[in-house]
Amino acid sequence: QVQLVESGGGLVQAGGSLRLSCAASGRTASSSTMGWFRQAPGKEDEFVAALSWTGSAAYADSVKGRFTISRDNAKNTVYLQMSSLKPEDTAVYYCAARSGYDMPAMTTAYDYWGQGTQVTVSS
Repeated sequence: QVQLVESGGGLVQAGGSLRLSCAASGRTASSSTMGWFRQAPGKEDEFVAALSWTGSAAYADSVKGRFTISRDNAKNTVYLQMSSLKPEDTAVYYCAARSGYDMPAMTTAYDYWGQGTQVTVSS
């Protein structure tokens, strides 16, 4: 069993930055593929980024160049550094984990989920 706890969400102005954290317990983040997804009001879940235990990363086109996913193995924590935020980035952001080294963009491929953290970007 894996428990994931997100933190770091909040309200920020457009152009600003936030760093989300996902603390994992029960399985080390270093041996899992970790992903970030988001869900905006009235919209479906959207893949944001993923980090394989091999070190490879994948990003949605909408965030490429603005968001960076990283991992601190000592803290068993995965981060999502978000910069140049836009109002359309407003959503609840979820951390997810799965076994394997690939980085699928489908929510169904991930086995464990956090409770989510709200990110609101004002214009």
